[in-house]
Amino acid sequence: MEFTPETIFLGVAWYVAFLFSLTVHEAAHAWAALKLGDPTAYRGGQVTLNPIPHIRREPFGTVLVPLISFFLAGWMMGWASAPYDPVWAARYPKRSGWMALAGPVSNLLIVILSGLCLRVGIARGIFAPGTGEHLQFVQGVGGGGSEGAAVLLSILFALNLLLFLFNLLPLPPLDGASVIQLVMSDEMALKYRQFIAQPMFGLLGLVVAWKLLGVIFWPMLFVALQILFL
Repeated sequence: MEFTPETIFLGVAWYVAFLFSLTVHEAAHAWAALKLGDPTAYRGGQVTLNPIPHIRREPFGTVLVPLISFFLAGWMMGWASAPYDPVWAARYPKRSGWMALAGPVSNLLIVILSGLCLRVGIARGIFAPGTGEHLQFVQGVGGGGSEGAAVLLSILFALNLLLFLFNLLPLPPLDGASVIQLVMSDEMALKYRQFIAQPMFGLLGLVVAWKLLGVIFWPMLFVALQILFL
């Protein structure tokens, strides 16, 4: 990827959207854990929309990998995390499941809010349908601030749909692997947690999830865009 003003602008927009989305996701986990009886993440400073504590915890996944992936592939990938008490999670598997669900739900809320902003912008003539290149589904009318808002909102819409779908896959170490405890008995959930805690399942889960992501994401994005442009 060449370093042009357009590339730099797009990279900044991607990173702002990416860091905001990860921060909201992890803050949602931390807030839910606190409300459900585990103050571990709160004590670590993770119940906040300030990205700095989240960057300090995972600098590699929140800074280095996103920037490298953007200049190699034109989009960003990475990760962040919120600490929790494994003893608490084992004792209260249902609470652990709700804590895990909070992260993807926060991404879904961003999808809905950014989609509503795009719909309002189109209705008021601020945005017009875009080319879809670099996931830019709308473009600003008249340039200036409307163009920047169009790029940022388009990225937020697609990125958070991806994060929502990806993290809900019921594979360790993703959130979905803990969410399914909500439909298990406490005894079954404890055995299940002990089973998936083996490191090999985490690695295998990531490989399978990566393979499934494209199969799931693009059709769901198509459906979401049909709803957006109704």
